[in-house]
Amino acid sequence: MAGVNKCMKYSMFAFNLLFWLCGCVILGISIWLRVSKDAQQALNLSGSGILSAIDLMIAVGAIIMVLGFFGCCGAIKESKCLLILFFIGLLLILALQVTAGILGVVYQPKIEGEVNKTLHERIPLNIQAEDFQENLETIQKESKCCGLVNGYTDWGSSVPDSCNCKNVDEITDCIRVGGKSYYKKSCSFVFSEYFKNHLGIIIGIAFGLAAVELFGLGFSMALYCQIKKK
Repeated sequence: MAGVNKCMKYSMFAFNLLFWLCGCVILGISIWLRVSKDAQQALNLSGSGILSAIDLMIAVGAIIMVLGFFGCCGAIKESKCLLILFFIGLLLILALQVTAGILGVVYQPKIEGEVNKTLHERIPLNIQAEDFQENLETIQKESKCCGLVNGYTDWGSSVPDSCNCKNVDEITDCIRVGGKSYYKKSCSFVFSEYFKNHLGIIIGIAFGLAAVELFGLGFSMALYCQIKKK
């Protein structure tokens, strides 16, 4: 019987090592977002939905690390059992990604509506918890925005200094009210525009990840078949 192709075997190992490292990166970034004080300032404004998504990413990162470990060990030890576990796990992840993408497109209006509803529930901002107000004021200073949805009116009668325009175009970026100049754009609008401007990159990463996963599926099955024929 012919032996296992060494090039394929070690390519499979290298691929899974990179796959495992990707899992480490996802897990590390997700944990940082979950515990970092700076990241919490932005995340706490969006309610529990974003935090739940980050918890999901922590789980995804851990699963990818486990699958990468299975793939590495399966390639080096020429284990059919570990390779088939890797194949099934990777196939499930790919199926979940496709399903999530389809559901995201189909339910996009509903998702946007729920986010909008959550943000409106925070208005008026001047009666919210002190830590919430401090977090939002920090974001307003850094992102040059004011309020969550409607601009300075979200703060009621107590508009904070973080809404005051500084070093920006007075005509396009600010609105004058009672002798004061406030940022015209709401923070939700600024975040939405940032997401839209980077949507192409996000889609590119998603397709690139799917291509890598398809590559891994083909590699693992080819190696599995070679081991089976030994």
